[in-house]
Amino acid sequence: MKYNTILVKESLGVITVTFNRLSQRNSINRAFIKELNEVLDKAEQDTQCRIVILEGQNDVFCTGMDFEEAAMFNVQDKKDDSMSFLSQYMKAIKRFTLTPKVIISKIEGQVMAGGVGLAAASDLVIATPRVQISLSEALWGLLPAMVLPYLIRRVGYQKAYSMTLTTLPISAQEAFDIHLVDEVSEEPDRSIQYLSQRLFRLEQSTIKNIKSYFRSMWLITDEMEKGAISESFQMMSDPKVRENIENYVKYKKFPWDDRK
Repeated sequence: MKYNTILVKESLGVITVTFNRLSQRNSINRAFIKELNEVLDKAEQDTQCRIVILEGQNDVFCTGMDFEEAAMFNVQDKKDDSMSFLSQYMKAIKRFTLTPKVIISKIEGQVMAGGVGLAAASDLVIATPRVQISLSEALWGLLPAMVLPYLIRRVGYQKAYSMTLTTLPISAQEAFDIHLVDEVSEEPDRSIQYLSQRLFRLEQSTIKNIKSYFRSMWLITDEMEKGAISESFQMMSDPKVRENIENYVKYKKFPWDDRK
């Protein structure tokens, strides 16, 4: 299958997905999230596949929503498209926590906004020391509504709250200390290879049972996820937020440029 926003490599029970929107800093658009869900379909149909690795390129893992596409959202005749995009993102990260495949995010460089959600929902996160992770949504008048259920599951309420409120980036070591990252390594591929030797010993049914049981012990529900999608849509519909995004897309003007 040919993909436009990702590169896909298969080898020895592993599917590696490399985000490939370099000129857009690996931001998430409709095509990206559609193709990511298609890879998950492919992995689930492949009885030999055990692990799906997500990675970026050029010191960028993923920087969240594509603002050029977001600038077209929430016009009345685009409402269904907007809701569909948000739902597909939520569907993808939910699938990370339910699929009988192990999802590993290998992160390096910038990880922002919706990219944090991809990592937080992954089963394992391996980072290089050069990682910078941030939730930047509040700077634009938004909230990381769909990211937070999975981020809180990993790091706890207060740290997720402070990351949201301050928008300050955290380092790889800080992310490890709060359990957003499982390992910091100069050689992430070697770390993943070592983990794979153990993970390949597990039955897929066992992996699925582990994920289902842990999900049942946590507060994330279908109703919560629907609420997160709705909240995201409402915020994206706010005229001030739309103005912030459009000013950036058209003029590269940041929302805080005029703030005292």
